[in-house]
Amino acid sequence: MRKDLIREIEEMMPTFSKGQKTIANYLIHNYDKAAYLTASRLGKEVGVSESTVVRFAIELGFDGYPGLQHSLQEIIRTRLTTKQRMEVTNTRIGDGDILSSVLESDIDNIRRTMEEINREDFSEAVRKIIAAKNIYILGMRSSSSLASFLAHYFRLIFDNVRLVQATSGSEVFEQMLRIGEGDVMIAISFPRYSARLINAVAYAKEQGANIVAVTDSVLSPIAPYANQTLACRSDMASIVDSFVAPLSILNALVVAIAKEMQDDLSDVFDKLERIWDEFNAYAKVHD
Repeated sequence: MRKDLIREIEEMMPTFSKGQKTIANYLIHNYDKAAYLTASRLGKEVGVSESTVVRFAIELGFDGYPGLQHSLQEIIRTRLTTKQRMEVTNTRIGDGDILSSVLESDIDNIRRTMEEINREDFSEAVRKIIAAKNIYILGMRSSSSLASFLAHYFRLIFDNVRLVQATSGSEVFEQMLRIGEGDVMIAISFPRYSARLINAVAYAKEQGANIVAVTDSVLSPIAPYANQTLACRSDMASIVDSFVAPLSILNALVVAIAKEMQDDLSDVFDKLERIWDEFNAYAKVHD
């Protein structure tokens, strides 16, 4: 992602041709709308040819228009307010099939995550989690649902799991008071990033904990603190954060860890089944 793309465009303005300046001005003031326009649609919007739009993207240093479009979409995810995200989605979908549009976007997020994720980091994260003295799981705002999901399954496997509750700034650090070397923190964060979570991750890193970052990009603000970064696509621009791909990665973590610890967990799950049966944890369904 080009973090200062809009500023770059402003600085390069004097070097652009007349048609390129028209495109540049539109992007500076309407990048939220432009991010989901094809090169042809953008050209029609500003009154230039599609080839001029493509040449403009190349002039900015991209291989083609898709690279420019992707960078604009990244800006949207990190800068737009919730209201603006909703407006972008409404423009993008229009009167189309909302169900199909959302499902197709989620499918694309999983596909791109599978293609791009660092598999060495994933394998190393599994090893570190299994060997950890304590496992701290942290997610704030909408990401807290992912943290709770992971903590639920990890507690079936481990007896050293701590779900950090984000009730207040000071209480977060109180729950992490004894974090240190040999511990693992799994930090889950997606745009718009929580400032408190970033501070908590920085603190855990200073104390010597291994940080597993489950986030949207290696350019995420928690990635610099991470020992392993599991980047998951969440390119939904609407008020709802698309967590389909992150949830799949958490599922994969649980499955990989359970597979590695299969011999140790056999007796544990036999005991759990007896407890669930004795105390009627699940409804009994008869044919």
